[in-house]
Amino acid sequence: MYPILNTIDIVVSDLDASIAFYARLGLAFKVDEHSPEHAGCDLPNGLHVMLDTEGFRTPFLPGWSAPSGGPRTLLCFEFDTPAGVDATYAELVEAGYRGIAEPFDAFWGMRYATVADPDGNGVDLYATLPAS
Repeated sequence: MYPILNTIDIVVSDLDASIAFYARLGLAFKVDEHSPEHAGCDLPNGLHVMLDTEGFRTPFLPGWSAPSGGPRTLLCFEFDTPAGVDATYAELVEAGYRGIAEPFDAFWGMRYATVADPDGNGVDLYATLPAS
């Protein structure tokens, strides 16, 4: 029997800023009525994504500190078209989010770009390139 990956928990410094960023990608987080430092979002594919503030999460992670340098984990969002990747990347960068990698045609057959969420986590945007 294998464990089932069904939830991703992202530790964030500013819950409202993170909710606003991910809303631009179509995720609708709901703040927990019992804990205003925790929010969740159910995705159509069955995955549940949580946002927890550092203040909420760190008591359960002894010795934890925010990572420095580049992102260690990237969330990857698939788009229907390469144009969707380009448009979303442009929208996010124009809104003030940091671009990590501008859109490019990857050798593995996808249009790819990466932005940073408010805490510096990598967020990949990708779409399959049309067959040539």
